[in-house]
Amino acid sequence: MAFGSRPAGSGKHRGSSRLSRKTAGYAGIAAIATTGVVGSLAAPAFAADNHSSSAPENGLGAVVVAEDLAGDIAEQAESQERVADQAAAKAQAEAEAKQKAAESKRLAEAKAKAERDAAERAAREEERKRLNTFVSPLDASYVSTQYKAGGGMWSSGSHTGIDFHAASGTSVHAVGVGTVVEAGWGGAYGNNVVIKHNDGTYTQYGHMSSLSVSVGQQVTPGQQIGLSGSTGNSSGPHLHFEARTGSQYGSDIDPIAYLRSHGVSL
Repeated sequence: MAFGSRPAGSGKHRGSSRLSRKTAGYAGIAAIATTGVVGSLAAPAFAADNHSSSAPENGLGAVVVAEDLAGDIAEQAESQERVADQAAAKAQAEAEAKQKAAESKRLAEAKAKAERDAAERAAREEERKRLNTFVSPLDASYVSTQYKAGGGMWSSGSHTGIDFHAASGTSVHAVGVGTVVEAGWGGAYGNNVVIKHNDGTYTQYGHMSSLSVSVGQQVTPGQQIGLSGSTGNSSGPHLHFEARTGSQYGSDIDPIAYLRSHGVSL
């Protein structure tokens, strides 16, 4: 009976030793798999436990642990790669969006500038046309006395201009762009204005009741220069209009032909 019995303490010691070696083996395998040196360190761990009857169990467990750890590491690497790819794709998308927005802004600004330039050109052209346009000195009027009409009312013996029918106080306009060279009392012409135009010709407006311009002032087509009346040598309210090649009396030309040559229909 005594020879068949095994000391309790000795059995416990061996069991504890095998368990410790098995656990240590797993831990070693885990550490080795993590650092990538399984091949160089796994053999001593298995050899140390080679005499134990549980060696196959230990080897299988180590392989399972190593495979699990390798799988976890690979999965983690793939996850990190996916995150990196997503971040790169997001950054690229944001960069492309910014570039597209910048290009859209540039195109919009270029279009707006082109439209402003076109509008400015159109306005300048319209102003140029307006300034080169001539108008009648009176709106909705007609010629009541023709050019070169004879009679004792004129010192030269004939009419040096034309008379437009107009009630007193009717607005009188400059027929074209020019500079006022005379504005005030003109003797037989009464209150009168003389304008020098850009083409070198002159126009005169006589018998006005009041004047709206002064000498040296620039005027434009259709601008009011005074009001019609009957001042000076006049038989009643009207506008005396002359066209001249010079500023002085005696240089008159046919006013109707002059206005028509500048596009004014009478």
